[in-house]
Amino acid sequence: MKTQPRFTLTATTVDAPDARALARFYQALLGWPVAKEEPDWVEIAPPGGGTGLSFQTEPLFTRPQWPSAPSGQQIMMHLDIEVDDLASAAEFALGLGATLADFQPQEDVRVLHDPAGHPFCLWVRPTSGA
Repeated sequence: MKTQPRFTLTATTVDAPDARALARFYQALLGWPVAKEEPDWVEIAPPGGGTGLSFQTEPLFTRPQWPSAPSGQQIMMHLDIEVDDLASAAEFALGLGATLADFQPQEDVRVLHDPAGHPFCLWVRPTSGA
């Protein structure tokens, strides 16, 4: 049996009409520094290392629709971001340029749209009943 080669997820790449603008939003939201910047490509990563986010300019970018509908651009993926205080985290994200989605499927999650229209979820880890 062949040995499985090593696979390491190094980043998730997000398309946007302006890679730099969207990278600035997530850099401010997450507090991560820029690791690499080119004209149509920006990488940000956690200060202590780990999997980061990359942003690339896509001239034909179409905003995804949330919730999805047959006639609109489908959401391919979204980011789930754990926070310690849902209300203040949502307020902070809104102050950076996010918008609150009209549809909120759960009480302990807030769905927002980044400035390019990608949905992302802020969530709080449930506390144990102990």
